[in-house]
Amino acid sequence: MVYTENALNILAAKTFKGIGRAWIVKNLNDNKDEKAIISLLNNVAKEDYQVTLSDFEEKKTIIKNIIKKLDGFMDGVVAIGDANFPPHRGNVKNSEQPIFIFYRGNLSLLNVNNKNIAVIGLLNPDDNIEKIEKEVVEELVKNNVTIVSGLALGCDTIAHKQSLQSKGKTVAILPSPLNNIMPATNKDLAKEILEKDGLLLTEYLTDAKSKMELGSRYQERDRLQALFSDSIILSASYSKNNQGKDSGSRLAMGYAFNYSIQRAVIYNPEIDFNNPKYDLNRQCIKEEKDIIVINQSNLIDSVKKIVSKSAFTEKNQPIQQNLFD
Repeated sequence: MVYTENALNILAAKTFKGIGRAWIVKNLNDNKDEKAIISLLNNVAKEDYQVTLSDFEEKKTIIKNIIKKLDGFMDGVVAIGDANFPPHRGNVKNSEQPIFIFYRGNLSLLNVNNKNIAVIGLLNPDDNIEKIEKEVVEELVKNNVTIVSGLALGCDTIAHKQSLQSKGKTVAILPSPLNNIMPATNKDLAKEILEKDGLLLTEYLTDAKSKMELGSRYQERDRLQALFSDSIILSASYSKNNQGKDSGSRLAMGYAFNYSIQRAVIYNPEIDFNNPKYDLNRQCIKEEKDIIVINQSNLIDSVKKIVSKSAFTEKNQPIQQNLFD
């Protein structure tokens, strides 16, 4: 199990009342020691007592014990301030930046010099949707792209499986701790991802305590799909208030739009115009004039365009702007 004192400090600080991601990004991104952290906490934490070194150490011990129990399910945790903490893509305010990640597998797949593209979509794709998505993923892998998705049923599963079948690597972002793969029916797929040098990651160490909390975790997972990808491709999805419950795709595409992360959609106006499973694709085309539209006739050229228009600068660094709340 790999973790640093800094990671434990970040995890412990996050447990105090009133301490969120924005505060941690602003104040704890430089590997502060315990005394400095405690001093800062006593200025802002909404506890009804003064935080002591003993209080802080107790929190760290509880967290460390939980981590140790997950030995065999996860390889470690990295946090902001750690040398190997992966940078996010896009322009995002502090309150939405990741501050720690629990992982199993090849963490280097999140490096800035790795081409990561998310492929997402609905839970119940038809045969035509599956066919074109597989072709797109296969072409992406040919261009040395790592496929990012959420391990959900439907389009996510297709993306992960096709990446593996095409001898590529894939990253699965979970709404659950690593000892509780969700959905359970994709446990074997998660295992195969790891066996083929892929990566599983999550922001959660323990299970959600309620359906409401789990729902919010799915939303946070959708945000990470955008933040750890240079581009995001929508295979197919319903639009808001339409049939189906594929809100995850809408959220992930919305996050990408807000973060200025390149978006693309799969859509053929000649054959898909009456299919409600492409309603979100049509909506994205309307709201973003320059969005890349992929179909059978332009697939190879579109993929090359997506890969070349990555979020890298000339120095091969991600374009990032930390927007303070």
